[in-house]
Amino acid sequence: MTEAETWRRVAPEGRRFLRGRKGTVVRLAAWSLLESAHTFLGGYGVARALDDGFLAGHVSVGLAWLAAAGAGALLGGFALRGVFAELADLVEPLRDGLVRRAVRQALDRAVGDPARAPDTGSVSRLTQQTEMARDSFAGLVLTARSFVFTAVGAIAGMAALAPVLLLIVLPPLLLGAAAFLATLRPMASVQRRWLDTDEALSDRVGAVAEGLRDIVACGAASAAEAGVEPLIATQERLASRLAHWSALRTLALGIAGRLPVVALLVATPWLLARGITAGTLAGALTYLVQALLPALDTLMAALGTAGTRLLVVLERFCAPAPPTGDGGGTTQPRAHGHAGPRAGAQSTAAAELRGVTFAYGPGAAPVLDALDLVVRPGEHLAVVGPSGIGKSTLTALLAGMLSPGAGTVLVAGESARREPGAGGPDPRRTLLPQQAYVFTGTVRENLTHLAATPDGHLPGDAQVRSAVARLGLDALVERLGGLDGEVSPRLLSRGESQHLALAAAYLSPAPLLLLDEATCHLDARTEERAERVLADRPGTLVVVAHRITSAARADRVLVLDGTRVVSGTHAELPARSPLYRDLVGMWNRAADA
Repeated sequence: MTEAETWRRVAPEGRRFLRGRKGTVVRLAAWSLLESAHTFLGGYGVARALDDGFLAGHVSVGLAWLAAAGAGALLGGFALRGVFAELADLVEPLRDGLVRRAVRQALDRAVGDPARAPDTGSVSRLTQQTEMARDSFAGLVLTARSFVFTAVGAIAGMAALAPVLLLIVLPPLLLGAAAFLATLRPMASVQRRWLDTDEALSDRVGAVAEGLRDIVACGAASAAEAGVEPLIATQERLASRLAHWSALRTLALGIAGRLPVVALLVATPWLLARGITAGTLAGALTYLVQALLPALDTLMAALGTAGTRLLVVLERFCAPAPPTGDGGGTTQPRAHGHAGPRAGAQSTAAAELRGVTFAYGPGAAPVLDALDLVVRPGEHLAVVGPSGIGKSTLTALLAGMLSPGAGTVLVAGESARREPGAGGPDPRRTLLPQQAYVFTGTVRENLTHLAATPDGHLPGDAQVRSAVARLGLDALVERLGGLDGEVSPRLLSRGESQHLALAAAYLSPAPLLLLDEATCHLDARTEERAERVLADRPGTLVVVAHRITSAARADRVLVLDGTRVVSGTHAELPARSPLYRDLVGMWNRAADA
């Protein structure tokens, strides 16, 4: 897309955005007018202080004009406070709108072709590029507004002092500005190509990460590297070209920012010969050095960096969604298969999944696909698999926190989802997530909040102390002040919080206990003790394992592999599941290290 096409696409969107916020724009302009007054008083006050005050022998008059210039500075500071308040009302809605558009584009793309791989370029738009657009837009508005109203004040001031000053100052200023503007189009082109490469690299790296295990297993590292290296080299080359244009832009800034001062100094004898006073020349230099040229430098820097970035980024948000259905991309790995016998109409299992499919969104690839699983009463089941494969999704389905897209999830022969309006903990199961729930209250309250029976009965102190002793919590409970001691969650380590939560789960009467990496912050010895104690309690235990020892202790291990589900004992699975064999090797190497 050419720059002209980009502008034709972006400009109408920008006009609609600003028309919808006329009030904010008007208030921003009103505050900025005060900056014009500050600029005008800065140079004019210096000129009058010299000509009418100090050089004329009237010190009090000179001081009064300097005080007026100082009051203008205070006025400018007050105006800047209002400017930033209005700027936030203009910038944040832009970012919010871009985020909504990025999400809508990604969802439209997914709905149009569910089999297509997720658009990882959308991640770049949703995160990096929305922030780039917000920051660039804020910088442009702030600097453009500052330059316009500073220029109004400075030009008005020089015209009030001596109009001939404008004939000397403006030509070199305009020459440098024109040279700078000539660099904008090529810089925008390079910036656009850099962002294209960034999105392509994001897609390529995402694809490599998805298949990393297969790449290593097949010895295809060189081929994967060959697909990524050209994009990295292209980004490096484009960054070098951006640096080249930045150098030319700096030269243009030098012309615009320094040549007017040189021209004014060179013309000083000529001006003095024609009756221009020393105070007028000092005022003109004040306008140039302290107001106009710094504002111009800032504006040019913003246009050269933020301006080109903003134009290219907005082009991506205004562009139509890419076509779908072309057969490109790959589906995400998904777990499907059969683990345990298919049950009939009536289930006697502790928990069961019948043909369960689940996906996070209507167009997303399934995380679990037609999964059958039977968890027998009293069984200790460990669930293993790579990060993001669906282990936490499985426990959330068993806990009734998620509903399957297809199939049935049963707990104790009934639907895992509770009826709407059912209050209190579910007596059928207890879920312990990775982030342990510990609250401000007594130790006893933290240990028994899951232990109430349907009739409201709580375990006695003897039963609570027995749980504390079995799980090895004696030292921690004693340090906290006994069962009546106060618990402050922020003073506990993550491991201590998990240890207390495990004791609460042990005291729970629920026959099904789900641990979703609930021991990940414990050392191996404490984790082993806790899992053995929990496995010995009446009922069924399902553990999302993160150590090989945890899987080895289980009666059965369920492996979620992304293409199939395999279950068996720890001794059987290395021969039946390549993934489990890899995980065992990885865990063993980590333990040796």
